[in-house]
Amino acid sequence: IVHVTDATALLSDLGLAFLFLLAGYEISPKNLTGAEGKRGAATWTVTFAIAALVVAAWPSFSVFSVDGMAVAIALTTTALGTLLPILQERGLMGTRIGTEILAYGTWGELLPVLAMTLLLSTRAKWETMLILVAFIAIALIAAMVPKQAERLGGWLYRFVVENANTNSQMLVRTVNLLLIGLTAISALFDLDIVLGAFAAGFIMRYLIPDGNPTLEMKHSAMAYGFFIPLFFVMSGAKIDVTAIAANPELLVLFIALLLFVRALPIFVSLSFGKTSRDMTVPERLTVAFYCTTALPIIVAVTTVAVNAGAMDQGTASVLVAAGGITVFIMPLLASITARSVNAHLGEALREIREQPRAVARILAEHRRHERELHRQLKARLREAGLKHSDVFDLTQRCPGGICPVPPEADDDGK
Repeated sequence: IVHVTDATALLSDLGLAFLFLLAGYEISPKNLTGAEGKRGAATWTVTFAIAALVVAAWPSFSVFSVDGMAVAIALTTTALGTLLPILQERGLMGTRIGTEILAYGTWGELLPVLAMTLLLSTRAKWETMLILVAFIAIALIAAMVPKQAERLGGWLYRFVVENANTNSQMLVRTVNLLLIGLTAISALFDLDIVLGAFAAGFIMRYLIPDGNPTLEMKHSAMAYGFFIPLFFVMSGAKIDVTAIAANPELLVLFIALLLFVRALPIFVSLSFGKTSRDMTVPERLTVAFYCTTALPIIVAVTTVAVNAGAMDQGTASVLVAAGGITVFIMPLLASITARSVNAHLGEALREIREQPRAVARILAEHRRHERELHRQLKARLREAGLKHSDVFDLTQRCPGGICPVPPEADDDGK
């Protein structure tokens, strides 16, 4: 049904580029340099070390070869760009869980991109480093020129701003030019295009630190309305179903290894972190499951390995299929663990131990309780004119759940 042509491959690459553009745009310096960000970087380092040990013990791969290093990198990734719309729809952005996901997910997407650039290159390492430095210099120039134009208030800057919301859509076109320009330069330098797209997202955040809802809405519409779905469709079309049927053990093993290599270290890190150790077990599991969602980097690293002749297409298909499955199953597991918080899972387990024959009734009662709490919360939020994420943001700022009532509040403390 789907024929992979040069045109569809180009559109698929644009979908991948938009995915990393939006992911890079969502990354703030706090996600990188804050306490959570530092913990996320350290956890990724541990994750990569575990992945390298796993590959070293894997008879089919060598940790010193391109295919083995590709598998090791694939085991450490987080599909942050894929997760962002899911987190937004579920009201997790701005919440404590959402903040932790961004902290771990940021490094889980950025560091694999850099590792892929440095470790999967067939050039000498010093040549790769030199090219990477040159690319970073170009990206910095691309960021400083519009910033300088904004400071000076030149005619070009005024033209772009004044025509941002007209039929010319100059701001959207400028961002698209930045994205295509940096991805083209990364391709010319024989770097993966995800590096250029990620850099474009960083530059967008640097130029618009406070965000631009109108621009974000337009790019989200373009990306999630056409380009990104096409990327997923084309990724699925490249999967060799017969290879999966011939090697289902590898599919299951890779998903299990993702949980062991990526989810487990994140759960342990949250359990011992100073600012996260008070999170409940379901909350920590929720963060770990979300951060184990992986696909775009898996597609990228397997493509590099296949093009280098280091990995056969059948193995790559199995790994990509496993990554695709995580996009479905990990958010599902995360939603189950998140719901267990409101459903009082611990209390339900105690009741089941006391009345083992009433398992169905106990679970049904707790599910009804969770749904009723959710319904009441939504109703009260509508009355107060708030969104779901506003409540979680408020609870983050109120230690112990106790907030000082502002002077303008009414007698009910609203």
